[in-house]
Amino acid sequence: MTTLDVTIPQVRAGSPRRGSDYAELMRQVRQAGLLERRPTFYAVCITACLLMLAAGWAVFVLLGNSWWQVFTAAFLAFAFAQNGFLAHDAGHRQIFRSRPANDLVGWVHGNLGIGLAFGWWVDKHHRHHAHPNHEGLDPDIGGENLVYTSAQAGARRGLGRLVARHQGALFFPMLLLLAIDLRVSGVKALTRPGYRNRLPEALLFGLHIAAYVTVVLLVLSPVKALVFVAIHQGLLGLYLGAVFAPNHKGMPILSKQDDSDFLRRQVLTARNVRGGRLTDLLLGGLNYQIEHHLFPHMPRPSLPHAQPVIRDYCLGHGLPYAQTSLIDSYRQALAHLNTVGRGDHLGDPVDRQVDAAQV
Repeated sequence: MTTLDVTIPQVRAGSPRRGSDYAELMRQVRQAGLLERRPTFYAVCITACLLMLAAGWAVFVLLGNSWWQVFTAAFLAFAFAQNGFLAHDAGHRQIFRSRPANDLVGWVHGNLGIGLAFGWWVDKHHRHHAHPNHEGLDPDIGGENLVYTSAQAGARRGLGRLVARHQGALFFPMLLLLAIDLRVSGVKALTRPGYRNRLPEALLFGLHIAAYVTVVLLVLSPVKALVFVAIHQGLLGLYLGAVFAPNHKGMPILSKQDDSDFLRRQVLTARNVRGGRLTDLLLGGLNYQIEHHLFPHMPRPSLPHAQPVIRDYCLGHGLPYAQTSLIDSYRQALAHLNTVGRGDHLGDPVDRQVDAAQV
């Protein structure tokens, strides 16, 4: 049985909805100035991210055809991820008020900097934010690679069923392919009709791929190039997946019939990770998942200041506030994946359903 780090309150049939609770929380957060832009932080962050990319590639060229490039690959995986976190903030319009300005940051650090189709990812991510852990609506629990409910596990056949049964053990190894999967999905999206800003995004995305392949093949021998790409892309996927894994995996899954209000939908399905400034840096601020989901436009440096306000508000309104260590978050996530992967009935959303509207 999946162990949660919170106790879900008993649901009472017929309890009234309290849709104004979020408005009151919004008032408190706004009065505290926590939604105001943080230009100095993001100026430093943008500069640091660009310098990391420039330094990484400069060292790559200077080292030449050497096996020491495995360390350059590891550093560039970190640099790519940090640029990805910045693109994430731009996608939520945390940096500037205007959409074009945020899009520009997303294109430079996403499409050009790390080979991420920014517009495709933003659309997918916003759908997740609107319906986190909501069966049939959250694209992140759609069951394409991993299964998140026993119903999804039961629908698997052959090799897919075998993978599902062992997905807890396979989870981190599968993350080694995440970066490649993101690029493949981005290419598919860019070729679909109606893609917004297709021309600039496709040009920048294509320029990144062309430059990446050209530089790697010019500097390294074929064997070393293969090893470099495998390490770089593998570690990048592992890093990104390890950052996103604690956020929702192992938290309650809302049924298709759930019509909970925004406050409860976001709080009940998210989990925070405890830590200090190093954790904030390594996880790109996503360790404050509850605060981020309640106020996705909130600039990253404001999230730790918002935490005590939001935690006290949630507890004062009878809402569980899930927070644990990074290691324990992985334990909970893997326990949930193991449970539903085996098809145990306790992993089914019918048994673990939370009607957040009545909490």
